[in-house]
Amino acid sequence: MAAGADEEADPILLRAQARAQRKSLGRLSVLLRRSVRLVWASSPRLFLGLLVLQVAAAVALAGQVLVVQAVLTAVLALEQESGLTPALWIPVAGLAGLTAATAIIGAVQGHMQRMLGELVARAMWDQVLGVATGVDLASFESPGFFNRLQRVQSNALSRPYQVTQGLIAMGGALAASVGVGAALATISPLLLPLLVIGGLPVLLASRRESRLEFDFSVRQTPSLRMRQYLTLLQTGRDEAKEVRAFGLTNWLHTRFAAVYDGYLEHLGQHLRRRARLSILGNLASAVVLVLTLGVLVWMIVRGQVDVAGAGAAIVAIRVLATQVQTLFAGVQRIFESGLFLDDLQGFLQLARPASEAAPRPPAPAAFAVVQADRVRFTYPGSQEPAVREASVELRAGEVVAIVGENGSGKTTLAKLVAGLYEPDDGAIRWDGTDIRTWSPASVHSRIAVIFQDFVRYALSAEDNVAAGDVSGPAHEGKVRAAAGAAGAAEAIEALPQGYRTPLSRLFAGGHDLSGGQWQRVAIARGYYRDAPLVILDEPSAALDPRAEAQLFANLRSTLEGRTAMFISHRFSTVRTADRIYVMAAGSVVEHGTHEELMRAEGHYAELFRIQAAAYLPTEPPGG
Repeated sequence: MAAGADEEADPILLRAQARAQRKSLGRLSVLLRRSVRLVWASSPRLFLGLLVLQVAAAVALAGQVLVVQAVLTAVLALEQESGLTPALWIPVAGLAGLTAATAIIGAVQGHMQRMLGELVARAMWDQVLGVATGVDLASFESPGFFNRLQRVQSNALSRPYQVTQGLIAMGGALAASVGVGAALATISPLLLPLLVIGGLPVLLASRRESRLEFDFSVRQTPSLRMRQYLTLLQTGRDEAKEVRAFGLTNWLHTRFAAVYDGYLEHLGQHLRRRARLSILGNLASAVVLVLTLGVLVWMIVRGQVDVAGAGAAIVAIRVLATQVQTLFAGVQRIFESGLFLDDLQGFLQLARPASEAAPRPPAPAAFAVVQADRVRFTYPGSQEPAVREASVELRAGEVVAIVGENGSGKTTLAKLVAGLYEPDDGAIRWDGTDIRTWSPASVHSRIAVIFQDFVRYALSAEDNVAAGDVSGPAHEGKVRAAAGAAGAAEAIEALPQGYRTPLSRLFAGGHDLSGGQWQRVAIARGYYRDAPLVILDEPSAALDPRAEAQLFANLRSTLEGRTAMFISHRFSTVRTADRIYVMAAGSVVEHGTHEELMRAEGHYAELFRIQAAAYLPTEPPGG
């Protein structure tokens, strides 16, 4: 899946796909149906209400043309001595009423469109977040996936609102064009086709503009991601201390300015190209409008249209020209947004294979043996496998250690055993059954993983522990028991609000913890999940030596018979494990108990002695 995401996110391929999209009536029909479904699913009531208001606005505009003609007729027929007559003030009052109604309808439409746009955006966020949390973990190792995710967040999620506006503007302009066109037809049918032709240059220019906009967005996605990353480095809480300690402020800001300047230069070029197209389209449209008005003057001179009809026709031409341009602008907005919606649709498809797969049974509640059977895994974009032909075995109730130098593949192997990565070759088996036989969610629920780079949730201490199992409400007694087993209870209970205290200074009343205290909270999170298999990735990295020794001394009693797989590069912590697997360059190079591995005089014995030498007294010179 990750490789597919990488392919689909390739900028050259995306631009080629965009250019291949023909701006045809068939394409417009597809986009309109998709847009209507999108908006309708968000709020049928608001959508229908806006359509009703659009029709009302169209009727009001058509009425204004006819009332203007009635007013002019009454004015021309008015005798100087007769004063105001019903023939004059009735159409004048009608014109005022229709003008006020049009203004009120416009104001109400604005508020309703804003609300509908937010509802559409909310629906899109739900789908995008569903994909982001539903794709396999390997997708997050792919730059292509992040490019696509960034593009969806910055463009495709705002486009549904523009589609909503474009769709409603099209509906209103179409209804108004029909109404005003019918009114104009009573004066002179010849003027209608000229006004329609006047909108075509705008549409043709808009077609090219939509392609330019999508191409620009695709090209600038990496630049936008880098700007956001450099912004995070300068504003992030965790990064702030190192930025100041190393004096990186000017260095980072200079890089940020350089990236932004490059973007602004390309943006200027892009906007100038769009402006030229827009000017050409509108100039051509203006020329056709002048010709239309010239035809009207010619008809007045020949007596084919009277003065009142001419006045009403001028109003109708101006209104209809605006509506025709609005209609074509709405079409252009749908086309332009359609390219981004296609990109969004492709992103949403990333999670579809898993959702459409046949339902799988749940994993068993317990197991006798867990095996990694000759598994191989390569990260997206990498040429060399991170894990190659690795096999490990964990029997129920055992404590098994995975050791090795940095980069040896320990954490990747743990993620494979946890079902977070799917092996390219080989299999993870429970009692001989491949875990891919069961639903991924049920497999994950049987495993508690404590990562070295665990998440520090800016939530209460209770929430941080209870995040280990959110299948039901947090159980206070269970939270306290898990915190006690991990050695986190003392630090939490010393906080102003105890377990209710937010563990972050981002929010009022919040308090932060030390690195070691946070590590204990993360371990408590794993203990809170009553899973038969517990995987601990460098669980003592932030602990002091006393706390580390206590953690491993109490590990068996704390787990209460559950199976544990823990990863460490500190060989002193693994001596009591039932079995130790030693990894190097992605492979398991030896395994056994501490005593067996030391007698073998292999890789483990070498690394153990190197680490032990740092703590042993050295002989004095000449001793």
